[in-house]
Amino acid sequence: MNWIDLTNEEQLNQLIQESSHNPQLIFKHSTRCSISIMAKSRLDREDSVPDMDFYYLDLLQFRDLSKKIAEVFSVVHQSPQVLLIKNGECVYEETHNAINMEEIREQIAL
Repeated sequence: MNWIDLTNEEQLNQLIQESSHNPQLIFKHSTRCSISIMAKSRLDREDSVPDMDFYYLDLLQFRDLSKKIAEVFSVVHQSPQVLLIKNGECVYEETHNAINMEEIREQIAL
């Protein structure tokens, strides 16, 4: 998996714009949470999806950005959490042990 570190609002705005061309995934991760570590490990073992960017947000380091993401996409902040962004909107979000690449792939196809 080729993660892109998500560290600022400018990147967030860019990924929102890019989502009109290609789906974008945000993985909100807590480095202190065993469930989050396990969810990231599961994603890391999978092949990435062609023409899709995978963003990694370290919640402990960028808490304000995480709050901004929750606000922009009208989702409740969770950790770990994935958000699939298409055409500027969050079309799918999942948390904790329910995070898996098979479901993400299915949601991309919709």
